[in-house]
Amino acid sequence: MRILGIDPALTITGYGVIDCNKNKLLLLEAGVIKTSTRQLMSQRLKIIYEGVTELIFQAKPDVMVLEKLYVHNHHPTTAYILGQARGVICLTSAEAKIPLIEYSATRVKKAIVGQGLASKYQVQRMVSGLFNLKQLPKYTDVTDALALAIAYSNIMKFKL
Repeated sequence: MRILGIDPALTITGYGVIDCNKNKLLLLEAGVIKTSTRQLMSQRLKIIYEGVTELIFQAKPDVMVLEKLYVHNHHPTTAYILGQARGVICLTSAEAKIPLIEYSATRVKKAIVGQGLASKYQVQRMVSGLFNLKQLPKYTDVTDALALAIAYSNIMKFKL
């Protein structure tokens, strides 16, 4: 099964594509889709939309996994902006007819590290270790996206 994990954001959207075959995970591709704060919102959303659309076309995932939106009452504007980025990503999933799965950050951390309150660094280390990466990726958004994909494969093992 090919899994596309996406950590949505307006400036740096992380993604990771893995293959899950029996009990083996294979990292196929990981990276970021970047936009600039100097661009208009509509341009930034278009870049994310086109980037994810191209990623789906190239990778041909069986499922897409996205982090659920967490709204902190002290930062409602951040949630609003993030929601727009998530919206265009959800649209790409619907257009490509790919199932979209959403997990909370704590659910992902529990599936990866074993505890829902694990730090970003712990998640990074676990993801890097699973794929024998020589160094941590430059952006935590990449390891977050890979963690989403890995979490899906781990959770699905227990459902079968």
